[in-house]
Amino acid sequence: MKKPALLLLLAIPALVFAQDKKAPTDLRGVLLEQLRTTHNAEDWFVPVSIAVDGLTAEQAQWKPAGKDAHSVGQLAYHIWYWDQRSLMRFKGEKPPAFDGNNNETFDKFSAAEWDDLVKKLNQVLADWETAVQQADDAKLAENASLIAHIGAHNAYHVGQILYVRKLQGSWNPDKGVK
Repeated sequence: MKKPALLLLLAIPALVFAQDKKAPTDLRGVLLEQLRTTHNAEDWFVPVSIAVDGLTAEQAQWKPAGKDAHSVGQLAYHIWYWDQRSLMRFKGEKPPAFDGNNNETFDKFSAAEWDDLVKKLNQVLADWETAVQQADDAKLAENASLIAHIGAHNAYHVGQILYVRKLQGSWNPDKGVK
């Protein structure tokens, strides 16, 4: 009798917390939730801030065997590249010219710049959150599809980062995703 009572007692705080966390009901809230869960808010999957945490430049440069495989560093650079360009457009700024070769958005990663890239990646994601928070409703509605695609794109590549780290043996399953 004591064990079931103890389990019930331990389960109550979890149930209360789960009930307190309300899903967003407006466009801004949904878009912010998508951006935050790919940045640094743990929810259904591991966010990029945790996915790259503790990774050395050497580990970030490692690629699985295979012609089309990318390193964690290349994937992180690719996320940063497209998030930065998209944010510039969202703000009404003109991004640098792009020649249409998406491979270059992976290939410009340099292990020497790994720590700086992690900072830039976290910054652009935080800047996106701020921009969405501060945008008026019309701008948000006009750009909702773009922002939603950014969230989906980021989540897709974060999954790849975790997969590469698992192949490499550098992923700690205690951080999520066993």
